[in-house]
Amino acid sequence: MNISDDSANVLHRIKFYLLLTLHIPSILLYLLIFIFLATHRPQLTALINRGPIILLLINFLVAACILPLTIHFYRSNRVLPASAAYCTFWTFLQYTLNVSSEILMVIISVQRHIFILNRNLLRIRVKRILFHDIPLFFGVAYPAILYFGLVVIYPCDGTQWNFSALVCGYANCYLLDSNAFAIFDWAMHTGIPIVIIILANVMLIIRIIRQKRRLQQRVTWRKQRRMTIQLLSVAALYFIGWMPITSIAVIQQIHQSQLAAEIQSKYIVDFIYLVCLFMPLVCIGILPELKKWIQGLFRLHKRRRNTVKPTHVTNNTAR
Repeated sequence: MNISDDSANVLHRIKFYLLLTLHIPSILLYLLIFIFLATHRPQLTALINRGPIILLLINFLVAACILPLTIHFYRSNRVLPASAAYCTFWTFLQYTLNVSSEILMVIISVQRHIFILNRNLLRIRVKRILFHDIPLFFGVAYPAILYFGLVVIYPCDGTQWNFSALVCGYANCYLLDSNAFAIFDWAMHTGIPIVIIILANVMLIIRIIRQKRRLQQRVTWRKQRRMTIQLLSVAALYFIGWMPITSIAVIQQIHQSQLAAEIQSKYIVDFIYLVCLFMPLVCIGILPELKKWIQGLFRLHKRRRNTVKPTHVTNNTAR
């Protein structure tokens, strides 16, 4: 084993412990949020919450299904089991859930313009289905159908996988067969979505400020500000998770750099997991009802512990 292998093993070990430390509390928080939603029906059925709840569920699947595979890789320093079927399964999940997460965030960012600035539009059933329900369904179904065809059905002999690299080296045959299609796939499903997320949120802030100056309605502004902060908090998480890898990819397209490729493969590629890891924490921070409910659970548990106290009994025995 050479020095580079030793350094890679050390880096993998650090990533293993770091991701595992973040993963366990993240899953617990996801479960708490789902319990809250199940016991608070108005929060679950509110139209404005449907998109974020679907997004939360997708990120939970990333944390529960994809992240354990990554953690297992960093623990073993190789893909185990080293089989084409396992790599196909891993890449299908990786591409489907990550792309679905990004597309849903794009849709929610655009829909928030309607909820905040033109809410009456969604009171009409046909328009609600057209502008709200169908886009959310598309955000879930489209990536699953697309990558089932490109990863699972696409003709491939299975010998291209790299069992010593994360996600089997992302060596899908459809990417290796056509560089142009690989660039198109990245642009449509990674690069452009993150740009739209940024632009949609910046435009939302500008539109809200203009409306506030024009209408001067304090009550409306307070409600709009709360909904805007909620969206911006989630958008900031996507920016932190996806912008580094997007920037490196753009640099690579302009000028092939071995250093940039090494930085991306060793460090930047794992930034995307920050989204699923910190999504429940962001949700708790921006939803006051959820925060109060969780605080109430801890207070109730503390009261029960304080109520039950041990009793010491002294027995005096005659001699």
